[in-house]
Amino acid sequence: MDILVSSLAAGILIGMVLALMALGLTIIFGVMDIVNFAHGEFLMIGMYAGLLTAQSTGMDPILTLPVAAAVGFLLGVICYFGFVKFLLRGPMVAQLLGTFGLMLFLRNLALLVFGSEDKGLHHGILVGKSFDVGMGVIIPATKLAAAGLSVLAFLAVWILMNRTKIGKALTATALDGQGARYMGIPTERMNALAWGIGGTSVTVAGALLVNFWSVNPFVGILFTMIAFAIVALGGFGSVPGAFFAGLVVGIITEIPGIWDFFTYTFNFEWMANVPMTSFKYMWVYLAYFVIMVVRPRGLFGWKH
Repeated sequence: MDILVSSLAAGILIGMVLALMALGLTIIFGVMDIVNFAHGEFLMIGMYAGLLTAQSTGMDPILTLPVAAAVGFLLGVICYFGFVKFLLRGPMVAQLLGTFGLMLFLRNLALLVFGSEDKGLHHGILVGKSFDVGMGVIIPATKLAAAGLSVLAFLAVWILMNRTKIGKALTATALDGQGARYMGIPTERMNALAWGIGGTSVTVAGALLVNFWSVNPFVGILFTMIAFAIVALGGFGSVPGAFFAGLVVGIITEIPGIWDFFTYTFNFEWMANVPMTSFKYMWVYLAYFVIMVVRPRGLFGWKH
């Protein structure tokens, strides 16, 4: 039972960070109907922003979040005005290939600047500390803080989207861009803001993730696919859907621990011979595939 509870707790904690990561992708798609293939590279840049800020200034890694947020917002706005707005004039295939090209550009730029080796944080108030919450569950302090701050950031974006005039303008642009323009809403600014918010949320998630996950220029490949799976499961454009789907995907990534629980509980020898750790992301991609086939709009899809 200890293994099961520990796996579920770990899945929920990492799921909160993954939900924040996927939030930017779902906002950009919800407002503009464009898929950002460079989303994982935005996360990678957020990880490097948190890492380098902490190393160069000596501040605690948790305090680097405002820097990562500023980097993400500027990156999103610059990408929109300097690149994406021109893609919108072309067909959908141009938009897909364009953001794919942006992904390759950012990845290789990071490779040129930072090199290919893994880098990680080894100092901080929470690094190396953990909490024993009972039932054999020990939670690393860095993961607990990252999960809590992810929820706060997610809540801040939800309030912005649902309780402010700017959020209502973003929603109107998402539902009917042409109608929103007729009503006096500056839709071009709303599109740029969507990219700014999307960039902010994912780079903040990256700065939280780097507290317990090493970074290299290729880390975005993994998290791009995970973000797609979360958005597909929750529903393209659904903010609540991204949160709940992030928790589900987080638990799916902890399948090896759940597998071990059933192996030892029921004494299934054949289960012990299955290298489930090597297959854990396969289950995420399988969930992505099933949802796209069975319910393309996702569980919380809101746009027809």
